[in-house]
Amino acid sequence: MDTTMDTTMDIGNSWLKNLNLDSGAIFLLTVTICAFLIPVVIILPPVGLQKSDALVQTHTKAGVEGSKSNLKNQYSDEHAPRDGQPPKVHSLVIYPVKSCKGIELKRSKVLPTGLQFDRLFMFAQLKSPFPVAVNSTDEEKSKHKWEFVTQRQFSRLANVTVDLWLPDEMKLRKQSMKSKEAFVILRFPWKEDGWRGIYSTITAKLARGRAAEPEIEILLPVDFPSAEDIKERGYTFDDVKIWKETINALNMEKDLPVELQRYLGVSNKLALFRLDPGQLREVYRTAPSKEEAGYQPVTGFQDAFPLHLMSLTSLHAFNSEVPKDDDLKELDVLRFRPNIILSGAEAYDEETWKQIRLKPGSSGLYNDVAFHVSCRTVRCKMPNVDPATGFRHPTEPDKSLRAKRAVDEGAPLNGCLGMQLTPLFDPSLGEEDREAWIAVGMTVEVEQRGHHVYIKQ
Repeated sequence: MDTTMDTTMDIGNSWLKNLNLDSGAIFLLTVTICAFLIPVVIILPPVGLQKSDALVQTHTKAGVEGSKSNLKNQYSDEHAPRDGQPPKVHSLVIYPVKSCKGIELKRSKVLPTGLQFDRLFMFAQLKSPFPVAVNSTDEEKSKHKWEFVTQRQFSRLANVTVDLWLPDEMKLRKQSMKSKEAFVILRFPWKEDGWRGIYSTITAKLARGRAAEPEIEILLPVDFPSAEDIKERGYTFDDVKIWKETINALNMEKDLPVELQRYLGVSNKLALFRLDPGQLREVYRTAPSKEEAGYQPVTGFQDAFPLHLMSLTSLHAFNSEVPKDDDLKELDVLRFRPNIILSGAEAYDEETWKQIRLKPGSSGLYNDVAFHVSCRTVRCKMPNVDPATGFRHPTEPDKSLRAKRAVDEGAPLNGCLGMQLTPLFDPSLGEEDREAWIAVGMTVEVEQRGHHVYIKQ
């Protein structure tokens, strides 16, 4: 074996001598190779394809790009009320996966459950009963339950980006394909240790620019899967608790990579649940009656009601009372997870509204849409999490909400900001016809005013 090795080395050395290259020639050869390879790497970087790369051929990503976002000017004085001008819809946001990043829209379909695609998915952890009584049975001691999780427990959910890809008829036609299937892609930062991490960092920057960091994608179908698909993919139906309610939903934990649980810091078993359209939660308390709404009010994975409305003027008024520090400069409206963001209303005037109607305004050719203003939004500590970074402030704005915004006699120990809405439909409409459209630029007409008192679950 040593003889073979020596022979091989002799041949190699002889080949190098025959080349008769000096240092200048070697440098020139290196530059030539680099000059050839660099354009190739730029045009065709040596990176693996992501799931979103394939969808680009047939689908279009929903939402407003960051540079065109209406929320870039959310802190501007231009949102103050103007004489003779009604409040208007400034922005719309959906959250396909509860407690993850939202998607800003210019328009959206309104369904009885809220905005289309909102809160279709929700994370949950498997929890054991604790503490248990000494005389509990073995069955009681070993019983586990799925319970929803949000940024309240795991603030890094704020860093999980959600993309919604909708079928594009023009693209599909070019590919000679037909499809009505939409997809959600979850993306979260993930970097392995050692050389794998270095490689993933380099490939991410080659593929998506200097600021890009390595991440993992999860592809999910938007449509509720068929019984055949559920069986094939190993999904199960399980009970999951959301606040004080327990509902039956589709457990899709099979689709979750183990890295996500580690990234979020969840020690218990983690699952992703898909809302079952046949297992919606009926809404009572301060919601309108079935006769008033035109149907029995329902919701999905939202906290309590189908939609949440925020006024930028009210936020500005509250923001002025919140102490700032190096970790909290301004209160981003997205901390409060709104669906409909208004401009031009008097501060806190929305707290006197009982029924509103959105009218076309400058939005285009849309019909009026009516909403029951069901109650104030009672706040927990979730707005302490910065939606841009996932950093949880130790005290604010929760402390100021409790001190300055304990304004509802039904929730005397909690702060309130924003309002909960329930869509109203004509009672003569069938289930499949209960839908409408809302869009940025629509104006608000207040049809009824009154006093709100929150009713706890």
